[in-house]
Amino acid sequence: MSKLGFVENRIPEQKSIAGVLFPAVVSPESLLEFNFSRFKVGIKEQKPWLENLLLSRGAIILRGFPLKNASDFNGVVEAFGYEELPYVGGAAPRTNVFGRVFTANESPPDQKIPFHHEMAQVPEYPSKLFFFCEEEPGRGGETPIVLSHLVYERMKERFPEFVERLEEHGLVYTRILGAGDDPSSPIGRGWQSTFLTKDKSTAEERAARLGMKLEWMQDGVKTVMGPIPAIKFDKTRGRKIWFNSMVAAYTGWKDDRNDPVKAVTFGDGTPLPADIIYDCLKILDEECVAIPWKKGDILLLDNLAVLHSRRPFDPPRRILASLCK
Repeated sequence: MSKLGFVENRIPEQKSIAGVLFPAVVSPESLLEFNFSRFKVGIKEQKPWLENLLLSRGAIILRGFPLKNASDFNGVVEAFGYEELPYVGGAAPRTNVFGRVFTANESPPDQKIPFHHEMAQVPEYPSKLFFFCEEEPGRGGETPIVLSHLVYERMKERFPEFVERLEEHGLVYTRILGAGDDPSSPIGRGWQSTFLTKDKSTAEERAARLGMKLEWMQDGVKTVMGPIPAIKFDKTRGRKIWFNSMVAAYTGWKDDRNDPVKAVTFGDGTPLPADIIYDCLKILDEECVAIPWKKGDILLLDNLAVLHSRRPFDPPRRILASLCK
């Protein structure tokens, strides 16, 4: 299907889900007349079509367009016209690169980043995420994606009582932060960059706005978030979604300060059953799609429809990100 210079494509890694290809892949119809300015104009002209595609699929890969660097990526994000979301309360270490563009989670290449919805552990989360491949990985480093409602349906079918408890009690997330960032940790963002301040009282005000409690320690702070819903209703699509960071926290929030088993509990404080968490991890892996990155790729995700993760990789790999309200 062609739309004024854009065409929907097929690639081998896509999955057919209920007869629909996931994710959608959009490319230029002809590279001969396609330059960067034309691409940005095309986005503005075709925004209703692209948004409809995002609504029906949950994720779009823009592949084969003339993008080279962070500045180009920033221009594309701005062409879509979504409001920026400040990165307050997120766990991952990130660096601002240009304009609205940040590095993706900078945790070490040998570490897997488990499936999660971006910032699902705080009440203010992005509605859309952009990722951009500035440099392809040497090996690995895919960003697997999975439709959230499928995970909910499979978990509900397999563990109805567990899902009922989640819906009733929600989850509590607990994290211990140092003052500065720890680049060796996948959740190594210190409290100063988490709350964008060096002042403790300002940090407390910003945490309170998120509904987060802070307990100051000798060399850092313990943050307690929740109870917060683990299952949401996606009003736009009229279905329940598995909107949480449960698996990510329980299997991945590990560093010198944090024990992942204590990082997430039911909203009433009772521990989560490990066997069910690991079965959920299997379901996520079974349902996901992992498409190898190509230089210049943009991946646009609807954060309410899709969970994402990161596989380990051999450097080099440079993926940039931008979060939208």
